[in-house]
Amino acid sequence: MSEQGPPAPRSDAGRAGAEPASPMRAEHAPAEARRHEPTIGWRANEIEEELPQLRLVVSHARLAGAGAAKRASPRGVERRLHDLSNRYKGARAVGVRREPVPAAYRVFYRQIGLDPEVAQTPIEAAVLERMLHGGFLSEGLLQDVLLIALIDTGVPVWALDAEAVDGELGVRLSREGEPLGRASDAWSLPAGRLVVADSSTALGLLFGEVASDCRPGARTRELQLFAVQVAGVPTLYVEEALWICRNGLEQAR
Repeated sequence: MSEQGPPAPRSDAGRAGAEPASPMRAEHAPAEARRHEPTIGWRANEIEEELPQLRLVVSHARLAGAGAAKRASPRGVERRLHDLSNRYKGARAVGVRREPVPAAYRVFYRQIGLDPEVAQTPIEAAVLERMLHGGFLSEGLLQDVLLIALIDTGVPVWALDAEAVDGELGVRLSREGEPLGRASDAWSLPAGRLVVADSSTALGLLFGEVASDCRPGARTRELQLFAVQVAGVPTLYVEEALWICRNGLEQAR
């Protein structure tokens, strides 16, 4: 996958006819940019057979200074949240599930046995929170940037402390009783759950919680970002979501 320099983010990227700009080809990107090129995570054999269109798309981001993951958002990020809040009112908020990208995640939820009316997709959960609170509320730089990427594109992105990741990220099924993360008090997983894992450990549930010891903290300097792509979600939307996160985190002061 390629490095991208998209136009200014917009809140209707998940709607029909709203295509992001084509990304920059990797061979024309500088060396540091190529290091952060989005890559496709591995899939266990059973995932390739049962869910061939599921992809984990991984990227990196270097934070702008110590403690950046936990600091308050700069005014520009908070203004962006305010602008997005104004665009998701009334009929737009109610109808978000019918837009192409959110609808694709709803279809996938049903495919893996989740009822999207009960276990909401990330974009629907975010819009519901906006309606309950009267706007998208700031929760700090990292969470705000992830939220902006989600609202702009419809594609959810998660962040891990890069130092907590051993090897490449991928998707597999959990094993009976294995822990979620490496902490001594990590809770045990049942068999057969879809998890995001590194070479040895389940680090998060697909579309769900990330292990407590892998979450970015005050000492985190580099992140591994990952997005989940399913059938019906264009690659450009996934790349744009990751670019929004990298750009927002690396440039924030």
